[in-house]
Amino acid sequence: MQPESGSSLTHINWVLLIILGLLAGLHWSLGYDPQVRGQELFPNMVRAVSAEAFSASSVLAGGMTLQPPAMGTIARGRLPLHLAATPEDALRAGETLENPFSLDDPAALQRGQVIFARDCVLCHGPTGAGDGTVAQRGFPAPPSLLAPNARQMRDGQIFHVVTLGQGNMPSHATQIDSADRWRAVLWVRELQRVEPVADAVPASDPLPASDPLPASDPALAPDEPTIEPNKTTETVVASSDTEPGAAS
Repeated sequence: MQPESGSSLTHINWVLLIILGLLAGLHWSLGYDPQVRGQELFPNMVRAVSAEAFSASSVLAGGMTLQPPAMGTIARGRLPLHLAATPEDALRAGETLENPFSLDDPAALQRGQVIFARDCVLCHGPTGAGDGTVAQRGFPAPPSLLAPNARQMRDGQIFHVVTLGQGNMPSHATQIDSADRWRAVLWVRELQRVEPVADAVPASDPLPASDPLPASDPALAPDEPTIEPNKTTETVVASSDTEPGAAS
C-alpha cells in the first residue's frame, strides 16, 4: 500500500509543476509594462454604471445626484395625518379614522401584542393598568387603559394619541409605523375585554394609611389627645392626595 501512495503523490507533484510552468510561460509571453493599465475583470463592480446617491452631477439641479422629492410626493405606506395634537382633533380622529384591522384577524392581533410589549408596557404595564416599570420608578403613572373613559375612546382617537402624543406621553410616530399603531390599538381592545375594575392608586402616590388606633387603646400616651375615628379618616384623605372615596 505504501508504494502506491508514494507513486500517486509523485504524479500529483509532476502535474502541479507542469501547471506552474505553463503559468510562468504565459506570464512571460504577455509581458509586463508598468506604464500600461492592466486588464480588468467585471469593471462594473468597481465603477457602477448608475450614479451614486451622494455623488456630484453635471445635469441635475444643485449639482448633486440625490434630489429632494417632488412637491406633494407621499411615500408608500406613509399617508399624512392632517390633524393637530389637540383634544379637539383627537375627537375628530375618533370620528373620521377607522381601524383597517379587525379583532378577528389573529395575525394582526398577535403583531399588536408584540408592539404593545415592545413600546407600551414600560409605562402602561402588561395589562394596561398604568403600573409599568417607568411608573414604579417615580414617573407619573399614565391613566389606566381599563378605565371607563379609555373604553369609551374610539380606535381613531387612540391612534391619534399614539401618533401625536398626549399629556406626558410623547409621539410614537417615529418609533412605530402607521400599520403597527393600528395593530397596537387592537391589542388594547383585547386587554379591555376583561371586566372593568376600579382605578388603582397610581404607583407614584403613597399608600393609604392604616386605620387609626381606637381612643381606648392602652398604647396611646396618657397625655395624647384623643382623636375621633371620623376626623382621622378626613385627615388621611386630605393628606394622601387621593380622590374622594379612595380611602375607606
